[in-house]
Amino acid sequence: MHEVSRTTMTHDQSQDQYYVIHYGELSLKGKNRPLFIKQLTRNVQQALRGLGGDRECEVRVLAGRLLAIVPETLSHADVAARLSRVFGVSNFAPCLRASHDLEAIKSAVSQALHGRQFGSFRIAARRAFKQLPFGSLEMNDAIGAHVMETHDTTVSLNHPELTVHVELIPRQTLVYLDKYPGAGGLPNGVSGRLITLLSGGLDSPVAARRMMKRGCRTDFVHFHSYPFLDRTSQDKARILARLLTPYQYHTTLFLVPFGDIQQHIIGVAPPPDRVVLYRRCMLRIAEAIARQRDAQALVTGESLGQVASQTLYNLQVIEAAATLPVLRPLIGMDKTEIMAEAQAIGTFETSILPDQDCCTLFVPRHPSTRARLDRIEASEHKLDLPTLIQMAMEAVQTVDMRFPEAPQKVSLGEALLNV
Repeated sequence: MHEVSRTTMTHDQSQDQYYVIHYGELSLKGKNRPLFIKQLTRNVQQALRGLGGDRECEVRVLAGRLLAIVPETLSHADVAARLSRVFGVSNFAPCLRASHDLEAIKSAVSQALHGRQFGSFRIAARRAFKQLPFGSLEMNDAIGAHVMETHDTTVSLNHPELTVHVELIPRQTLVYLDKYPGAGGLPNGVSGRLITLLSGGLDSPVAARRMMKRGCRTDFVHFHSYPFLDRTSQDKARILARLLTPYQYHTTLFLVPFGDIQQHIIGVAPPPDRVVLYRRCMLRIAEAIARQRDAQALVTGESLGQVASQTLYNLQVIEAAATLPVLRPLIGMDKTEIMAEAQAIGTFETSILPDQDCCTLFVPRHPSTRARLDRIEASEHKLDLPTLIQMAMEAVQTVDMRFPEAPQKVSLGEALLNV
């Protein structure tokens, strides 16, 4: 960790660390921007909760940015890991604070550069506060000359080894060197609530996180066939939900028994149509849960043509069973792209663990790729769908998870021990 991430202004009496947090897309939100910034502030506070022990980290709203104040004892790695997951953050950096006095700014720059070796540099000054006796060019020249006097280095405006950032905002100046990328997107919680059908495979966790990045909070519905199959798929669903909870801080997982419904379906439907009928029943149950949770849409991990149930013909017939919108963030992605994203977000290793999910139970050898709605509905007319759905709803198991109270990583063995 660079020294800049653990030092404060020369005149500060506290031993706090400061992180300047920039947002990107939020700056384009016009009259709604204050609401987005307020939600982002709450999310940053929640993301940092628990790091400081008895003392909570503080987040302040500044001009066009946020400032996080964290105890000096915290490691940069811990803080960065939390901030890097906050949707709505474009980038963040450990910083020093100074007054608007040019000599105080030079002193802060020297403090930030202490112990750093760099062959070339440039000064990047930004003035969000214009009521100063000196302009950006004058400040760049003065600070640049100061760095040249105190370090064996040269100026490079196009390809510097190090950039010194100086931001003048009302009442203070921020100085920092190293910027770290944020998660981007919109603050989680500004775009409504969703219900994601979580299979335990690769696709649905990636789809859920993509919607979280667009500001949505999602609960999860996992369909299982216990006791016809073992509990492995449920355990995977719990782990995946826990892995995704740090992106939205509170998650509810609904575990829905589906084996009995599958048995009813195979008694009335020809084998090729069964998978489509399964999926239509799943949408109906997920929608019933969505109504209870005041969710505005359903999310699936479907990708066009990936399996038999995901042909355009079958997707059309399946979606006809829902009245809420069905969102498919991965619809145009191939498996290689989805796998790469699963690895990037940390769900890959859990998703590829072998399991017995409900999709492997009572599945025909040759499922239909061009289901006909009239034939599907004829089979459904032989079922007492309201009773089956009510039966499933009454047997739902609910699991609540929170971050940071919830574990960030749980092994499959640990999950089995907790069942």
